[in-house]
Amino acid sequence: MAAIVFYFHVHQPYRIKPYGLFSIGEDRSYFDGHNIDRLNNRKILQKVAGKCYLPVNGILLELLKKIDDFKVSFSISGVVLDQFSEFAPEVLDSFRALAATGKVEFLSETYYHSLAFLYSRDEFARQVEKHRKKIKELFGYETKAFRNTELIYNNEVAAEAERLGFDTILAEGVERYLGWKSPNFVYRPKGTKKIKLLLKNYKLSDDIAFRFSERSWSEWPLTSEKYAQWINAINGNGYLVNLFMDYETFGEHQWEDTGIFDFMRALPFELKKHPDNTFMTVSEAAESFPPQDEIDMPDLTSWADLERDLSAWLSNAMQQNAAYSLFDLEKKVINSGDDGLIEDWRRLTTSDHFYYMCTKWFADGDVHKYFSPNESPYEAYVHYMNVLHDMRQRVYDIKEPNLTRSTAHE
Repeated sequence: MAAIVFYFHVHQPYRIKPYGLFSIGEDRSYFDGHNIDRLNNRKILQKVAGKCYLPVNGILLELLKKIDDFKVSFSISGVVLDQFSEFAPEVLDSFRALAATGKVEFLSETYYHSLAFLYSRDEFARQVEKHRKKIKELFGYETKAFRNTELIYNNEVAAEAERLGFDTILAEGVERYLGWKSPNFVYRPKGTKKIKLLLKNYKLSDDIAFRFSERSWSEWPLTSEKYAQWINAINGNGYLVNLFMDYETFGEHQWEDTGIFDFMRALPFELKKHPDNTFMTVSEAAESFPPQDEIDMPDLTSWADLERDLSAWLSNAMQQNAAYSLFDLEKKVINSGDDGLIEDWRRLTTSDHFYYMCTKWFADGDVHKYFSPNESPYEAYVHYMNVLHDMRQRVYDIKEPNLTRSTAHE
């Protein structure tokens, strides 16, 4: 049999507004350029809700009701959940309707879709726990599976997820570590005892996420019948096929006029024409199959770009300096006890800010340009670092409230 695991990731960051040098010490509202559409968090969230979240949730709800064994899994970042509450509560209601079917799994992740694991295990654990509580609060769901930001993964990530009590973790099926192994099995991460590893079948996933509307692609147009045949071919050559992708694939990255909605409506029915196919959530798949083998991934991997490493976020000096400067403030910010300061600092840990600073204008350049709301990586860096300068001043003001700003700069 082949178990099809649909896993969708839902995320939108709080974007930093143009924050100039003369804003430092004067303006402590860092996020959302209200007068610039590409930086207006409310407008962007409501646009994506109309193009993706609401219509696709409607499609999935219909499928969940019509197909007895149809199931899906989601991880939804804490920062997008906050924006749903603030800007589009109807989207939260639509996810609650999906949860009410009892056929949807919610995964844990870092609340702020952050790079915290790379710099602070303490902050990583705090954000994971905060996200767990949020999922419980909103959906009444106890999470059992974990996905790290951008599927950033190695043996240490798996061990930490196991320490935090998770049964399952997700990663990219990176060929340089898989070798002859297939992503269509369950594995055990090296150095762990109980946690199981599910690997994204990136070829089949990316056929939808990136190639669906690419007219130069030899397989265009991609029909549900053709795609179902590719999955059917896995029967006998694997237990499962993990189709992991950004939820915004549907309607936002691949627009409705490409036929992506009709494709998704039809695909589960096509897959069910094969008698051996079924659907499972992430945790059900991990529970249903024994580990085929151990996977050793000593180096950090991700699901981004051709390299599938960390270069999308940390390949240049700007990104590295911004990340170092951010986490250099961690202890002072957390120890301040100032909830507003802590919240602002944590929003700055979101990986998107570092992605916007990427200068890899080669094979992946168009992708980075598409996702960035900034005019250039350098603009993204300058605004980010100006915000950090102001945050340092806020920390100082809390620590030494009797000093004036002029004295503080001496």
